[in-house]
Parts: sequence; C-alpha cells; structure tokens
Amino acid sequence: MESNKTAPAATTGKKKLTTCLEPCPIERGMRIIGGKWKASILWHLKDEPVRFNDLCRQLGGASKKMVDQRLKEMEQYGLVNRNVLSTRPIAVSYEITDFGRSALCVLEKLRDWTEEHGV
Repeated sequence: MESNKTAPAATTGKKKLTTCLEPCPIERGMRIIGGKWKASILWHLKDEPVRFNDLCRQLGGASKKMVDQRLKEMEQYGLVNRNVLSTRPIAVSYEITDFGRSALCVLEKLRDWTEEHGV
C-alpha cells in the first residue's frame, strides 16, 4: 500500500520499491477496527445496545478483561458509547455510534468474502 508521503525509491534488483513514511489508509483503518474481537463486538452491537455481561457471553472465547480492554479502545475511537444503567450493582451497556455503524459495510463485505471463498 502506498501513502501520499513516500521516501525516495530504493532499488532492489529488478524492481523499484517505494517506502511509506506514514501508515497507509489500510493500516490506519485496521488500527481502529482491526485486532481481536473488535469486529465481533461491533457486529453484536449493530441492532441494539447490549449489556457488558451479555456481550461477553455472546463472544464466547473472549475473557471479560479482553472485552473490557477492546471496548475501552473502541470508546476512545468513538466506535461505541458506554452507558451506566445502575451503580449498585454496577451495570453498563454499550451501543454502536454512527461512526461505528459506518464500519459495518466493511464487515459485511468481509463476511461475504469469507463465505464466498469458504474461509
């Protein structure tokens, strides 16, 4: 992937290679929605807000600590909102934001691709 900001081309044998000096759009996007569990979390939030414990159960193999970490990252990027439902005992739910919802088309394409190729 090429970025708009590149270093001078390096020559390696037969082909000239261009070195990216900053992350390309694919890398930047993967930093936001890539990583284990992020896409699954977005997918589970697409229809309605989900309570934290319910989300952990839906994800199956993810530990609560891992889900909590990913949700915090996603909240920082503006993909999800955290809503406190009660304080005793603490109960929270998460909902997808408009920004998070805008990534669903990418996830739908990924789902289609995996189904088409039997991955």
